[in-house]
Amino acid sequence: MAQNQSSSAPDTSRRSERSRRAIYDAALALVAEVGYPKTTIEGIASRAGVGKQTIYRWWSSKADVLLDAFLDLGNQAAEAAGQVPYSIPDSGDLAADLKYVLRATVDELHDPAFEAPSRALAAEGLVNEELGRRFVAQLLEPQLQLYVGRLRAAQEAGEVRPEVDPRIALELFVSPLAQRWLQHTGPITYEYTDTLVDYALHGLAPR
Repeated sequence: MAQNQSSSAPDTSRRSERSRRAIYDAALALVAEVGYPKTTIEGIASRAGVGKQTIYRWWSSKADVLLDAFLDLGNQAAEAAGQVPYSIPDSGDLAADLKYVLRATVDELHDPAFEAPSRALAAEGLVNEELGRRFVAQLLEPQLQLYVGRLRAAQEAGEVRPEVDPRIALELFVSPLAQRWLQHTGPITYEYTDTLVDYALHGLAPR
């Protein structure tokens, strides 16, 4: 009996992982297609081919499902890049490192698997205060803290003035990119993000 239980455990684990992956995929696809308000646990379950009780066993709301799905999407990208846990590289050249990670962000913003559900959730977060707070706290802020860490390292290396607040400084290149992406005010390109880094690090006044 013990042998049978042992041999069935990996199969159960694999089935759970397949179900979880199907739920993530279904949730991201639905929110992109019909928007956050019309996405339901029932719809996610139907699309994923699981019972809704399977979803409720792991999550208490569709917001929890979607936030975990986005976290998983980021983890998959980090694994594909061989960077787990993900961190901003520190080559000793701050400008090069920031340009590298922002170019990777450009690629992500152009990826349909990320872009469509991200836009749907970002739009909903503007009118749904609770969802907006959770989106920032669980997804956005941890990513921003990676920039904080890299900028602090640059301060220690003398590349950034010691009195600069890294949390504010990062907004000089992250926020314009987010605005352009959200509001379609211009193309999202490597050249654009490279320029943001140059302007942020060197300023606008004549040197």
